[in-house]
Amino acid sequence: MGRGLVQTKKDHWLQEFLELEAASGILLIVAMVLALLFANTPLSYAYTSLLEMPVGVQVGPLVLNKAFILWVNDGLMAVFFLLIGLEVKREILQGQLSNPATLILPGVAALGGMVVPVGIYIALNSGDPVAMQGWATPAATDIAFALGVLSLFGRRVPVFLKLFLMALAIIDDLGAIIIIAIFHTTDLSLSSLLLAGVAILVLVLLNLMGVLRVAAYMLVGLVLWISVLKSGVHATLAGVALAFTIPLRTRKGGGEPPLLHLEHALHPWVAFGILPLFAFANAGVSLHGFSASQLLDPVPLGTAAGLFLGKQVGVFGFSWLLIKSGFARLPKRITWLQFYGVAVLTGIGFTMSLFIATLAFVEHEGGGYAASAQIGVLVSSLLSASVGYAVLSRGLPALRAPKGSPKAQAIR
Repeated sequence: MGRGLVQTKKDHWLQEFLELEAASGILLIVAMVLALLFANTPLSYAYTSLLEMPVGVQVGPLVLNKAFILWVNDGLMAVFFLLIGLEVKREILQGQLSNPATLILPGVAALGGMVVPVGIYIALNSGDPVAMQGWATPAATDIAFALGVLSLFGRRVPVFLKLFLMALAIIDDLGAIIIIAIFHTTDLSLSSLLLAGVAILVLVLLNLMGVLRVAAYMLVGLVLWISVLKSGVHATLAGVALAFTIPLRTRKGGGEPPLLHLEHALHPWVAFGILPLFAFANAGVSLHGFSASQLLDPVPLGTAAGLFLGKQVGVFGFSWLLIKSGFARLPKRITWLQFYGVAVLTGIGFTMSLFIATLAFVEHEGGGYAASAQIGVLVSSLLSASVGYAVLSRGLPALRAPKGSPKAQAIR
């Protein structure tokens, strides 16, 4: 009975997670549309002024003075990466990533979904050294946006497809984190890195000593974020490092583990605040002077083709080879058409792709590279969402009303 109760709680938490992600995905679409409207109407001046508005914080000799958009991208996105880190740690220790047999299919699919898109981008941009800095832009899937599209089908969607998409996107995010850490690090400050190292050591010691108060970790985490921000390593990585030190064990008297408590507390703020704000601040690409023919330029074409074509080919192709070779299998009643529809949805890059594009071309803003990559991300995300929805509309079972029940039930 106790085991059944635990399983029920896990199922309830998973349902809550998926519903939040789905709602956040729909809100992301609204934020993207608003950003494009602001950037391409007479309101563009107000939009640009908001993003460039200086915001400063001073504590004694420490001064942080940045434009509003940098507070979003370096500050609020660190909270997003903290949540991603918490999800990754939980999945590795207790969830979908803890079982090698369960992990192999989304793991290999995620690998294909990174390798093929990057290969397409490199093939189309190898002659331009500046464009090549954006090679990782089509590598990641936006879990909120993708689950938002999947949620439109309600109970018609088998749980396996939701879990597969969620696990794949989490592994994708982990890959993106590694890419940011290795390839988007600027001139390093050794003193700031040393201070960041001390902060991480303190966080590890807090964990080993059995400290379960989230406030203690967050206080040291703030010092870590400031140190990483000043070090030349991208500040969002501080969120990941902090997440991996938050304990998942429970108190002696029971109750919720600190990691789950923090994850539940952050999730609505990230889903309904940080991600939509990030989308609004970064998706406002001006289309003045941009023609449809420019989509065939190497950067937007490489980004769009990498996400829309590369993702579905990589995810579906690698998965098909794995299943046909006998190393994994599709559950009963899951068809290849349904699986392909989910593979198409992985081409929705959006949040992480826009973020990587911003980092990749931050030193070449005048050349239009970032805007071109962002347009490629937006086009491919809309294409992937539309085509994925169309495929799943045909592949998912229709709703029917069982005998004796007036309510429609999903065919399982």
